[in-house]
Amino acid sequence: MIRVVLADDQPLVRDGLAILLASSGEIEVVGEAGDGVEALAVAAQTEPDVVVMDIRMPKLDGLAATARLTAAKASPQAKPRVLVLTTFDHDDYVYDALAAGASGFLLKDSSVRELIEAVKIVDRGDALLAPSVTRRLIAVGAFTRRRTPESGRAAAASLTPRELDVLTEIARGLSNAEIARKLFLSEQTVKTHVAHVLGKLGVRDRTQAVVFAFENGLAPTE
Repeated sequence: MIRVVLADDQPLVRDGLAILLASSGEIEVVGEAGDGVEALAVAAQTEPDVVVMDIRMPKLDGLAATARLTAAKASPQAKPRVLVLTTFDHDDYVYDALAAGASGFLLKDSSVRELIEAVKIVDRGDALLAPSVTRRLIAVGAFTRRRTPESGRAAAASLTPRELDVLTEIARGLSNAEIARKLFLSEQTVKTHVAHVLGKLGVRDRTQAVVFAFENGLAPTE
């Protein structure tokens, strides 16, 4: 079972999400919070795998709560991971959520299937940034206007050609199995390359690798 904490300032939303997630048979809601401060406390008490986090909440918003949760991690593999779930799709919310350390971003008008799958994706450490969101961010320059080539150049230069290939496919949103098929590699070899990429770039997870790739011009733009 995937252990989940729900953080949203609307009780009805939390109740609905809890019912929907429980319907999967694979997810258990172990705690709920109505604001960011409470979310941190509940997460510390229950030690969930995933925190589903709203952005606009009283006392402490979801972005600040996410940053505190991820900053407290002992390692990139440590949990909880954060899935930001919101009604707002403003470009800055997407970027800031990812920059704060969120492992994924999903809108509240997503389907039940998409919500359940999102929790599973985030739990296993994969990136969750929908291609439609990525295309919009590229179109408005949300990544490139924040690009910091000086800070990223040395890390990017340390990647081997094959690691760059893998990073490109991560930025496309492909899973390890899909990357393996596309690059004619074993899945274990891809896992090894992914681990090397994360280590060399100094990023927490695949989602952060996606952000790095776009910020530093290493991702596909089609």
